[in-house]
Amino acid sequence: MAVPESILILTEDEDLLDDLLRLCAAAGAQAEVLHAAPVAAGQWERAPLVLVGDDRAAAQTATGQWPGRRPGVLLVGRDLDDHTVWARGVALGAEQVLHLPSDESWLADRIADAVERPGPPALTIGVLGGRGGAGTSSLACALAVTAAAEGRRTMLIDGDPLGGGLDMLLGGERTPGPRWPAFVSARGRLSGAALEDSLPRLHGVSLLSWDRADGPRLPAEAMCTVLTAARRRGGVVVLDLPRAADPAAAEALAQLDLGLLVVPGELRAAAGAQRVVAMSGALVRDLRVVARASSGGGLAGAELARLLGLPLAGELPDEPGLPAAADAGEPPGADAKGALARFCRDLLDRALPAAGAAA
Repeated sequence: MAVPESILILTEDEDLLDDLLRLCAAAGAQAEVLHAAPVAAGQWERAPLVLVGDDRAAAQTATGQWPGRRPGVLLVGRDLDDHTVWARGVALGAEQVLHLPSDESWLADRIADAVERPGPPALTIGVLGGRGGAGTSSLACALAVTAAAEGRRTMLIDGDPLGGGLDMLLGGERTPGPRWPAFVSARGRLSGAALEDSLPRLHGVSLLSWDRADGPRLPAEAMCTVLTAARRRGGVVVLDLPRAADPAAAEALAQLDLGLLVVPGELRAAAGAQRVVAMSGALVRDLRVVARASSGGGLAGAELARLLGLPLAGELPDEPGLPAAADAGEPPGADAKGALARFCRDLLDRALPAAGAAA
């Protein structure tokens, strides 16, 4: 993997430097600092972003020319009352003139964008159940495992704090790495690369799971921060979501590209699913029914979709041996020839081109 180029910082103002280094660290960006030293050949051109302190701009403007005009140069100062800073920005060829602390949030985003070079956002799929025990966790895991097996960057997010933890379903409850309690205070900009690198990786999937400990309720702001960072990395993000939308789940539902409502072919399940649609359906831009086959026959997928007033994403057949495979540590979808994996491949093949998701 190529080592990313460093953000180039030019300043002799120690307070400003501390702030710029803090913002780089928060974005997971490496920084190279030049105090009074001249810019070496190629240094100016290679850096993904150049942050020039107004102190350095004032000194440089008085003594000579800048290396050359290029995109991605920002002039950063502190004195809002100094209107001459704009002239220095023009001489520098700056893309933007910023003042700290008022522009700190914008600058944090710009630094993160420079080092992550965001492309198309991830295809984000949420799975929720029409009733308890509908098999949402199995389908969410299978979608993630299948996407990873096809070589796509994949993250699986456990959005149900009462579900017992998806790490157990993937056989990784003993795998070290942060769970949701480590992110309940997350706010603002979170580096997608840092998030992905920190999480347990199981069967090719980066997993953010709940654990089994009692902890604080997950705020909507934390879900927004984490999910935004995950989506920025591209590929596929899959969420296992609860039937009752708390504030965090509501935030996740609003960010979905595709919602899948898993409904067994039973009248009682259909009735329960109608309540889920009433509570959560308005939050999802594209909510579809996944009809789960019933051993006793029951309602067909088309009939379930009609009753719920939603499009049909597909009919999910039973896969014999799935519980036994889970007991043996094999997650849902790991059998590439199984019915569940085939269903997931077909669904992803149809959804990915429409969403333009990148690998």
